[in-house]
Amino acid sequence: MHMGALPSPRPHSWKAPPVPPLLLRGASRRAAAAVAGLALAAGTLTGTALAADSARAASPAALAAPAESPVRVNQLGYLPDGPKRATVVSSATSPLTWQLRDASGTQVASGSTAVRGADQASGQSTHLVDFGAFTGTGTGFTLVAGGQASHPFDISASLYDGLRADSMSFFYQQRSGVAIDAALAGSAYARPAGHLGVAPNKGDTSVPCQAGVCDYRLDVRGGWYDAGDHGKYVVNGGIATWQVVNSYERARRSGGDAALGDSTLRVPERGNGVPDVLDEARWELEFLMRMQVPAGRPSAGMAFHKMHDAQWTAVPTRPELDDKVRELHRPSTAATLNLAATAAQCARVYAPHDAAFAARCLDAARVAWAAAKANPNVLAPASDNAGGGAYEDADVSDEFYWAAAELLATTGESQYRDAVTSSPHHTKPADGPWWGGTATLGRITLATVAGVSLPADDVTRVRGTLTAAADGHLSTAAGQGYAVPIPATGYVWGSNSAVANNAMTLAVAYELTGAQRYRAGALESLDYLLGRNALDRSYVTGYGERASENQHHRFWAHQNDASLPHPPAGSFAGGPNAGLDDPVAKERLNGCAPAACYVDDIGSYATNEVAINWNSALAWLAAFAAERRDAPATPAVQVTPAAVTVPEGGSATVGVRLSAAPAQEVTVTVARSAGDEDLSATAGTTLVFTPANWATTQQVSVSAAQDGDAVAGSATFGAAGNGVRSATFTATETDDDTAPPSASCAVTYRVASSWGNGFTATVTVKNTGTSAFSGWTAGWSFAGDQRISSAWNATASQSGSAVTVRDSGWNGSLAPGGSAEFGFQATYSGANAVPTRFTVNGAVCS
Repeated sequence: MHMGALPSPRPHSWKAPPVPPLLLRGASRRAAAAVAGLALAAGTLTGTALAADSARAASPAALAAPAESPVRVNQLGYLPDGPKRATVVSSATSPLTWQLRDASGTQVASGSTAVRGADQASGQSTHLVDFGAFTGTGTGFTLVAGGQASHPFDISASLYDGLRADSMSFFYQQRSGVAIDAALAGSAYARPAGHLGVAPNKGDTSVPCQAGVCDYRLDVRGGWYDAGDHGKYVVNGGIATWQVVNSYERARRSGGDAALGDSTLRVPERGNGVPDVLDEARWELEFLMRMQVPAGRPSAGMAFHKMHDAQWTAVPTRPELDDKVRELHRPSTAATLNLAATAAQCARVYAPHDAAFAARCLDAARVAWAAAKANPNVLAPASDNAGGGAYEDADVSDEFYWAAAELLATTGESQYRDAVTSSPHHTKPADGPWWGGTATLGRITLATVAGVSLPADDVTRVRGTLTAAADGHLSTAAGQGYAVPIPATGYVWGSNSAVANNAMTLAVAYELTGAQRYRAGALESLDYLLGRNALDRSYVTGYGERASENQHHRFWAHQNDASLPHPPAGSFAGGPNAGLDDPVAKERLNGCAPAACYVDDIGSYATNEVAINWNSALAWLAAFAAERRDAPATPAVQVTPAAVTVPEGGSATVGVRLSAAPAQEVTVTVARSAGDEDLSATAGTTLVFTPANWATTQQVSVSAAQDGDAVAGSATFGAAGNGVRSATFTATETDDDTAPPSASCAVTYRVASSWGNGFTATVTVKNTGTSAFSGWTAGWSFAGDQRISSAWNATASQSGSAVTVRDSGWNGSLAPGGSAEFGFQATYSGANAVPTRFTVNGAVCS
């Protein structure tokens, strides 16, 4: 059980037995983990190599941990193009001389510290070192100040590749209901499947409810164990799943999704053609949907709040040896909205990879939303904490906002837009996300997902709340000796996750604006987590010379049982907690400064537990930091189609986007440059592209004036702006007195299924001409009030009854005789007549 970043942390209801201090610690696995991550990315990692590395991880080293150094650095290292700062603990009131030395001891840079003075959070007197002007790369650098040397570190563009993989591998090893394979995790971490109803396990294939909650059993196998215990919680699984999936969604926008693609992680599904991060998140998504109350039962559509043992299990207890009774705890509005939000996100992100699963997710999300609306105040009680955390939450307005934002981004439907715009969170400042406060997850979706159906002013304002929050984090960090984006009062249960989540907001602000200060702030947050902190400690197992390795866990419990392993590389400790909410912390940390209230002991669950929503924040941040950021080429304006026909007295549209992200906001102006003056750009003539929306196609309308001649005029249009390469396209008028262009296309429209007020349809576009389509845009008008809510294999937009559908890129090229199929879901009332006239690229089809 873990309690997350609670405003008022609560202790566990059990007491771990006292354990002697561990005298010998595991050897640093920083280099080994980085090599493993690189090998995995290259597709060369073998089971033998993994087993050897994990065997080292499980064995105590012959050497004691390195002594604490007053020169505090990111013990993993620094990116060549990122900030390079360190903190020196010193009471000196004058600057100190510092030297940067390479692995041979040669001085490669030098300078003087800046005296920072007293640091409230750490209780230390500090100096700052900035060696960002050094542009070299290599391994084994040390920073020397005041005659003291830091721990060694690297400077490399590939610095975070290993952490990106290992922080995600954590989730595979936390899987319930599947054997953990030695070939993937290493022999020390292999174990049988837990909680499949195989003795002595009592579940999770047929789990009863707590007394009085329900009179049936449910199959809720799978999912991730939440933290150091064997419980599974919907409200914590929600934010963790969202961050894992969003890391891929963000990488797709930045062009870095290949690094998170298929065969990039150590998961059983690698090689199936689906990005591994989505395979991993699906393991939890399937569990979350199993937690939905079945149709026909009381509270149908809601989600059970959690599922765990009726009593706490001892440390250590291997998952397959847990003999406690498992129970479902009553449904809650918060859990139901977590399901609605993550399932709606699933429907959007998984659609290109598994349309059937995406459709199942969307169905679950819609049902959950309706159930939450019908039951808006079913709150989990704080007293329900026997055998697992209560995860109580007295305010679910933030979950309503988050779920509405995800459903709006996926469907575009007005009911969800109304829920977003009427929420008090829509105009509030952005806060730091955690499991009990999820509004900012919705804000990030609204600010970054292409084509979200909100007024432009609303999107701009939401983006502004995120950049304002990021500015606040930078201001907080600037006032401290360790540049941490949380205040001195922020060292509560799970403080490290608060650092990582605030760093995520900084990274989003960088995506939205391209301003380097936000990227620097996100990277300096990693510096803190990896050693530049009050304790000279990396809080990530395997990363740093003084890394945590005794996190609270029931299987990774080497401190209690030498036959069991330490946590695997990439496991993230909760971090300093001034509340001292466990017996070990109370005994060993009395009088600590807030940022120093941490102990690497398995018994200190309030400072040293692991949790899926803490590792999800770390994994998101590591994926961001690992992206290569070479100087971008000048983006080019792209117009599709490059030639369009416009009926006299009517209009046609073209789509405009950029080929790559610009360094900063770019304005593209569209205007006629030559040709028939009857043709003009009448809407969308000024387009704004940012580092976040450069790949979002924006529409330009070209109109042809009604005239009395019989000439089919044509014109050339230019699309240009500062900082981009321009493009041109042509428009040709279809005169009233001339025949329409000869048909070179055919469209087949079929209603696939329908119900009371909705239907799905399948549409096939065929090239019947003699030349290839390099891209296609189909159009028609509905005769009734049909309204498209979502589409797959294409992008659909609708203005009144007029529908415009564009290819998805991968299916845009059609050779003569070739065809592409797409589908959509829509609402309607009354008749649902099939459209009678279709166009493709401006030509009327047969």
